[in-house]
Amino acid sequence: MVQLKSKSATVGIDAGELVSFVVDGHEFIHQKGSPGWRNSDTEMFPIIGPVNEAGYSVQVPKGNAVQDQHGLLRELEYQLLSQTEDSAAFSKDYKANTPVKNSKYPEKSPEPELVWPCSFGFKKSFMLKGGTLEITFTISGEKDMPFMLGYHPAFKLHTNSPMILANDKEISLDDVLEVGNRAFHVKDCTAITLKDERSITIETKGFGQFMCWTEVRNMLCIEPITFYPYSVNQQNMHLGFQYLEDTDAVFKVLIKT
Repeated sequence: MVQLKSKSATVGIDAGELVSFVVDGHEFIHQKGSPGWRNSDTEMFPIIGPVNEAGYSVQVPKGNAVQDQHGLLRELEYQLLSQTEDSAAFSKDYKANTPVKNSKYPEKSPEPELVWPCSFGFKKSFMLKGGTLEITFTISGEKDMPFMLGYHPAFKLHTNSPMILANDKEISLDDVLEVGNRAFHVKDCTAITLKDERSITIETKGFGQFMCWTEVRNMLCIEPITFYPYSVNQQNMHLGFQYLEDTDAVFKVLIKT
């Protein structure tokens, strides 16, 4: 377990997963073991969304790639690169066409292994500044590699009727619950505020939109995404790709109290 500290806050990171963000004694992150979801954060890469209706296959320039929901990155283990009192960095690396065991097989998926046709490096960096946690994602790899990126943090809810503020509009927890597994889409948005017992704001750079998801009233996932997967049929998932250029792709999430 890696712990970051400032005068007002502490952050807990377990093998690259954000498991705690406490500011002035208030826990903002969903705790493992609580109803709702078995994780507290994860990344969606190189695809976002389910692909079961497309036969677990995604069209890419180098042919079709075998993927499962939200991609294969979550099946790889983070390696700790560096750590200080207020920062930490982790990485995952993948070599093109290397089979990766699918943890959903066989109970939830017919595909035992997942494969991506491009090599890539994925770095996740944390920086704690007072009551603000900055998370940076840096993607390196082959030029023109297609990808989508989503960050999937889960926030602990302390009241029965929290409110989500986005683009000067209010979204209720019931609005999110009603949408179900498809997740509530917030278009053209770079910042969302969750008003609960204590308010928290999620600001982003590079993503451009959000999904909000939960199936319970004690947790809410507020997910920055580059593409909303339910805007196309699964067979057309490739329409949501962006492509690596000569330089690394950098995305940022600021969780501000």
